[in-house]
Amino acid sequence: MPSLDVYLNRLHLKNPILVASGTFGYAREMVAYADFSQLGGIIPKTVTPLPRPGNPPPRTVETTSGLLNSIGLDNDGLDAFISKHLTGLLGLGTSIIANIAGKNTSEFVEMARKLNAYPELAGLELNISCPNVTGGVDYGTNPKMAAEVVSAVRNACELPVIAKLTPNVTSVVEIAIAASEAGADALSLVNTFQGLAVDWRKRKPILGNGIGGLSGPAIKPLALRIVWQVAQAIKTPIIGIGGIQSIDDVMDFLVCGASAVQVGTANFYNPTLATNLVAELESIIELEGCESVRDLVGTIQPSTVAKMAAAAACGTP
Repeated sequence: MPSLDVYLNRLHLKNPILVASGTFGYAREMVAYADFSQLGGIIPKTVTPLPRPGNPPPRTVETTSGLLNSIGLDNDGLDAFISKHLTGLLGLGTSIIANIAGKNTSEFVEMARKLNAYPELAGLELNISCPNVTGGVDYGTNPKMAAEVVSAVRNACELPVIAKLTPNVTSVVEIAIAASEAGADALSLVNTFQGLAVDWRKRKPILGNGIGGLSGPAIKPLALRIVWQVAQAIKTPIIGIGGIQSIDDVMDFLVCGASAVQVGTANFYNPTLATNLVAELESIIELEGCESVRDLVGTIQPSTVAKMAAAAACGTP
């Protein structure tokens, strides 16, 4: 059988199919639907140093081919995460990557130090990119600040570090290079795109916080473009995120340069998808005659990409 395991620098996963933070809860919500041991990894919802109530409701609204959310990092804080959820998560038979967010570098570092006491964790994903709150998540919009927080966390703990970046900047590539040079083991690309839904009859936004983050199939072409662009610029492994709802979506991200992927919004309407994708991926690799999933990463033809880039630069279809 072909090999599905992937290496994201210091982070080793048994397969490249993960579930994205904020879409799988703490996993116990999905116990009736998923065989967790089949997954490459689970990334629980973001935790912050202290409890956060989140943003005012409504917090979600469906849009054309997508979901707009403004949860606002609602969580019970790091201590509650460790005491109530971590032990259970670590017993699920797959890699657990904690997702953390702080208001400043010091908070990120302190959280990393606390979690470093749990070497069973596979790694840390730094949420420096949530579009629904202010503070440390804004680090993802500035190369110097992104490098600062990644470097500080890397020096504060021994766990592999993943930087989750925002698409809501002029150039994601600049941020990605900075995070890579600062020591990120991998980059998660991308978080949600800022968007707005309105009720024109009431003359007001639908979400309680106004602007939210757009996810789902609507953002896949945008996320795919960013993955490809970053993969051309750096060698740091990429975890692709954005609108994945089929094995073809997974393959698109892999050939464009992602070494692994995260299933997000699709978990809400198809909670069995991620585990099913693992079996489908194995079959495709076998049909392609490859010995490993790694043989497919970044294999999009350069000539085709060059033509695509030229057409985009000229504004032609």
